[in-house]
Amino acid sequence: MCAAGDARPFMTPGPFKRLGMAAAIIIFSASSLAVSAQTLTVFAAASLKNALDDAGRAYAGRSGLKVIGSFASSSALARQIERGAPADLYLSANVKWMDYLQQRKAIEAGTRVNLVRNRLVLIAPASSRVSVRIQKGFPIDKLLGDGRLAMGDPDHVPAGIYGKAALVALGVWQSVESRVARADNVRAALALVARGEAPLGIVYATDARADPSVKVLGEFPEGSYPDIVYPAAVTAWAANRIEAGRFLRFLRSPEVAAIFERHGFVVLN
Repeated sequence: MCAAGDARPFMTPGPFKRLGMAAAIIIFSASSLAVSAQTLTVFAAASLKNALDDAGRAYAGRSGLKVIGSFASSSALARQIERGAPADLYLSANVKWMDYLQQRKAIEAGTRVNLVRNRLVLIAPASSRVSVRIQKGFPIDKLLGDGRLAMGDPDHVPAGIYGKAALVALGVWQSVESRVARADNVRAALALVARGEAPLGIVYATDARADPSVKVLGEFPEGSYPDIVYPAAVTAWAANRIEAGRFLRFLRSPEVAAIFERHGFVVLN
């Protein structure tokens, strides 16, 4: 059923073995996943994992409903949903991928909402002595030394798309374009830096906050990249599942707002 991992009830995956196995990118078919009335399947951007772990446990405790999370890049998950993967909800780190599914009528009309916002930061291993001020023309290529810059694939992964936009705006993209370690998702990029396999990385602020093995060198200036907004929606596949709508409403509750804020997200009204 799965090329890179199994769907587990909001459990943290083991250490990343290689770039292509950096997250639970799961290929589902309706015949290969038993869907129960007591189960909800949420496809969500990898950067949401820690917050949704907590939200899923809180909801399971009050409802008795088992919440299963599949975390990967927004693009990979959107394509799986387009092909008929039986996901109840989709949470994207990029508005365009939600637009992609909406245009294809793969999400339920009227359920789409913007949940939270995030920020983009430059990270290094916790032991690094590098310091830098992120501004126009900053010497990121020299800071890399002989190493590579870890970031989500800038052609597909939202975190990488935002990262490239920031580096272009600051006039330094060309100096590092050929030295990018293109990760399958933002958590894969984070892992490369945490393990010391890359001296620098570009990730979301919430991811850096979740891993003590890295430190933040600086935040990219506001306006150097598009707003990082996370939309959520019930999928068309789950249009008749009352439980899916209830869980989405729960994600907008004050209880979950506090969870998102604890993990560093900015909650949207």
